[in-house]
Amino acid sequence: MSAADQNASDPGPKVRMPAGVTGMVAKTTLGIIPVIGTVYVTHIPEYLNIAIYKEQYMGLVLSLLLIATYLTIPASSAASREKVPWYDVVFIVGTMITGGYIVFFYPEIIPTLGYLMPHRIVMGAVMILLVLEAARRLTGWPIVTIGIVLIFYSAYAYLLPGVLNARKIPWSRVLTSLYLSPGSLLGIPLGIVGTIVFSFIFFGRLLFSVGGGKFLSDVALSMMGRYRGGPAKVAIVASSLFGTLSGSASANVAMTGIITIPLMKKIGYKPHMAAAIEAVASTGGLLMPPIMAATAFIMAEFLDVSYSTVATSAFIPALLYYVAIFVQVHLEAIKGGFQGLPPEEVPSLKIVMKNGWVFFIPAAVLLYCMFVLFLPPSTSALFAVAATMIVSLFRKSTRTIVTRNIWTILEDTGRGLLDIGIVCSVAGLVIGSISLTGLGLSLSDALVTLSGGNVLLLLFLAAVGAIILGMGMPVTATYIMLVVLIAPALIRLGVEPLAAHLFIMYFGVMSFLTPPVAIAAYVAASIAHAEPLQTGFTGVRLGIIAYVVPFIFALSPSLILIGTTGEILLTITTALLGTLFLSVAFVGYLFDRLAIITRVCFAIGAFGFITSSPAGGIIGLLFITPLFLLELHRKKQRRRNTL
Repeated sequence: MSAADQNASDPGPKVRMPAGVTGMVAKTTLGIIPVIGTVYVTHIPEYLNIAIYKEQYMGLVLSLLLIATYLTIPASSAASREKVPWYDVVFIVGTMITGGYIVFFYPEIIPTLGYLMPHRIVMGAVMILLVLEAARRLTGWPIVTIGIVLIFYSAYAYLLPGVLNARKIPWSRVLTSLYLSPGSLLGIPLGIVGTIVFSFIFFGRLLFSVGGGKFLSDVALSMMGRYRGGPAKVAIVASSLFGTLSGSASANVAMTGIITIPLMKKIGYKPHMAAAIEAVASTGGLLMPPIMAATAFIMAEFLDVSYSTVATSAFIPALLYYVAIFVQVHLEAIKGGFQGLPPEEVPSLKIVMKNGWVFFIPAAVLLYCMFVLFLPPSTSALFAVAATMIVSLFRKSTRTIVTRNIWTILEDTGRGLLDIGIVCSVAGLVIGSISLTGLGLSLSDALVTLSGGNVLLLLFLAAVGAIILGMGMPVTATYIMLVVLIAPALIRLGVEPLAAHLFIMYFGVMSFLTPPVAIAAYVAASIAHAEPLQTGFTGVRLGIIAYVVPFIFALSPSLILIGTTGEILLTITTALLGTLFLSVAFVGYLFDRLAIITRVCFAIGAFGFITSSPAGGIIGLLFITPLFLLELHRKKQRRRNTL
């Protein structure tokens, strides 16, 4: 569980807040991370004719993240929350030495990268231990355990039988390679964190600080609050918007659930249902472009495609996810007789827009830079940061926030980078270990053999693996590890590469909602005072489409906009019909409550539509058309009988 997750589920102190000089050092370290990131992303060193290797910059970012972690995150619940203990001082000094070596000497390291030197071996061991310990404090043992296992596997794989066997690699080679190789600790994951992720977190923190978060909530409330089940619909809209920026399902639940869950309970939703709606809506934010918990950017790098390609491809499946939630929530409201909020509790959309329309300017700048000018996402996000600052300076209510609290915003940005930065560092170690041993290729062969060449069985194995591995781990780390281990096997059996990557990401995200370790559901349940497992299983039902759609776009990539225009339109239409009627089947309500057999038939027809195949479409029509007409006829009869 990440620090954000812990904070969301437990209001007790989870961070150290040292006072005096130590506190100033901690704040300065956190705040300087986005400052250095801005300098690097805007290419200021190049304009000054200063040559900097990307690995030098990543070494600096990693060092600052580790120092900030050891200053602000205690080793255990019993450790001091005010003073930095001696061992953390030792860890900080170790970070400065091992990180400083990369920062200052990497140009000299490159020509001799293959040489095994004693000081590099020692510093490699120290840096790896520092990264693993920081990850343990921030996210817990799951990812650390995986990292340790794969590092040891690199050195001892030659002792293992069968598919796990690999050539003998001495510890000296393992430690040096993981420490200094551009394909390991200093590889793609950390590079994405230091450029793209930092830029978007900076934008999100600034936007929320000047009132953008409240504006999003007020827009959702003014648009949906007055309708049936209004608070639940507010939760869906607000949580989807917050989730695209926060990158954490549980943190999103804690942020919006405090408001939406009590409102849902107030109009009649049962506690577990209110909690499940918030949990499933918040989890979906990780699937919704533009940010997708940073995985969209990493995915683009792995696939060597543009970010816009990933974002546009992911849009339709994410839209179906929210359509399914929205329809189920609406039908539950009708079935339960729930009303909307009283008019006096719903803000005027006109007034909300009048007071907050300026927040559309940064969003427009971001989209224009990425999708019209085709600028890199990191640069686009910094342009959006600049736009946010400019529009804030022209408003009296936000001018002082930008001018007086900018360092606090920078600190919050640095703090927001801790979890994902350290996790991606461990992911780099995992990738490096797999590359050293060739485990990815070996495991790919084994999975293809195990599935007997059946792509559907392999997809099922990948889905189960993603959910299990993702339990208690950040989605970014889950995605990176599974993409390296499983995606090659999917691609070998004919799955489109982009579809394979999205498939793995979807099931990694759904681990936040799937019992027994359903972190987002548990956080929501604690707010609603509901039973956690009941909340989790209700969330699975509400988010059911996310367990189905990945299989569809893996087998028929037209759902992710790959194919002819006719194929894409047909697939989207049938998938939408299937989503609507699957929601009807799971809620058990259309125009009135449905019998079990009717619900089953609706579900069969819905699955037929979702498959987007000719046979599936025929099954959908045969099952759903007569049932729909019958239910419509019964509705008209009931209406005549009441007249």
